[in-house]
Amino acid sequence: MIKIEKILFPTDFSACSKHALKYALDIAVERGAKLYILHVIPKINVPVGTGGLTFPVSKLYDDMENEAKKNIYRLVPKRFMEKIQVENIIIRGTPFQEINKAAQKYDIDLITIATHGRTGLSHAILGSTAERVVRTAPCPVLCVRYRER
Repeated sequence: MIKIEKILFPTDFSACSKHALKYALDIAVERGAKLYILHVIPKINVPVGTGGLTFPVSKLYDDMENEAKKNIYRLVPKRFMEKIQVENIIIRGTPFQEINKAAQKYDIDLITIATHGRTGLSHAILGSTAERVVRTAPCPVLCVRYRER
């Protein structure tokens, strides 16, 4: 049987991510794996004009981090907390890079990630974190597509 003892679940707290969490939880329970839940706060690119910054970026980061902490602790239903180990991680950076760094750092066996299923122009412009993770991950990646009904 394939070893799956550590699962990384990156989340942006979207409905797509919450749907993918079900898969990560089921696999973690079935395999007795530890679940690492990761939220990456993206870098903020603020154009600096002649007048300088009009708001403190550090305050914005702090607010985003506090909000992420609230959200991340609410993700896993209590019934799962008795069955598996969960570690929450919040970091700043470029999502796909930080996901792959975390996978290496924690010696992850499987990344379970949501995919929004974008196609066409929006995919070309926005890119896909899931796609970049799949191409560069140090371990297998399970992509879970969310279908709106």
